[in-house]
Amino acid sequence: MVCLIFLLTVGCTSFDSSNEIKVTAEMNEMISEYIIQHYEGVYPETDKKFEVHKVYGAKEMGGETSVYLYSLFLGFNKKTKAEGQSGHSVPAVIKLKSSDDKYVVSYYKEPSDGADFKRSLYKIFPRKYAGKALEDTKNSAGLHKEMKRKAEMWLRK
Repeated sequence: MVCLIFLLTVGCTSFDSSNEIKVTAEMNEMISEYIIQHYEGVYPETDKKFEVHKVYGAKEMGGETSVYLYSLFLGFNKKTKAEGQSGHSVPAVIKLKSSDDKYVVSYYKEPSDGADFKRSLYKIFPRKYAGKALEDTKNSAGLHKEMKRKAEMWLRK
């Protein structure tokens, strides 16, 4: 019984709320830039690409910040206006390290596609965020309104 309690306590410490941190505007910008670069050349060419995301939480351990998020990535053309042409929406974990007063991405992982999606999501996300991310797959975490706003601002320029 004592051993079981010890194992449960040790297993939970990595997601202890004392490790949780706030994601800054600088971190959010770095995340968006990274995801846009990561998918360069994967989808058909468009005039402009945008990424928006919903952060579930972040934790800092050993100088590395893990951010758990839901990302919506879309490409747009001026000809088709604010109608996204290609892209995806997916939960992801991204790890950032601070280097020379800026952040660099040290790790990026999305769950597997298809039948293995749910199991792989629970492998890379803490349980408290995985359920929310799974629910958000039904509506792209409600990010379409924010994406449309970004596209419309770009079109007005």
